[in-house]
Amino acid sequence: MKSGDKGVKRILKAFVYSTEGFLQSVKSEAAFRQELALCAVLLVVALLLPVSIIEKLFLISSLFLVLLMELVNTAIEAVVDRVSNEIHPLSKKAKDVGSLLVLISFIYLVFVWAVIITGLF
Repeated sequence: MKSGDKGVKRILKAFVYSTEGFLQSVKSEAAFRQELALCAVLLVVALLLPVSIIEKLFLISSLFLVLLMELVNTAIEAVVDRVSNEIHPLSKKAKDVGSLLVLISFIYLVFVWAVIITGLF
């Protein structure tokens, strides 16, 4: 489904679609809401920590990575469920890999925060 819109109109429509995706994720995904709340708290902590700007960048980017991976996981699950509700090994694989994306991003977040807060950086 390709749009014929170009330039600023295309950018504005993309922003509207992104906003709709965000609102749908907040409304229908408990995990996204929980991660969003955690990231909001940790964002404030990251900004208040007496660390370098580069360290702040690592702390904050690790938060966004978790949110991004949760959205990718949600998109994978939605597509798999759209294609078929049948139990199938490939459907399970896709959903499990999506879940793994979120887990790896959380491990990275914990690692980055632990290294920076303990001063091992």
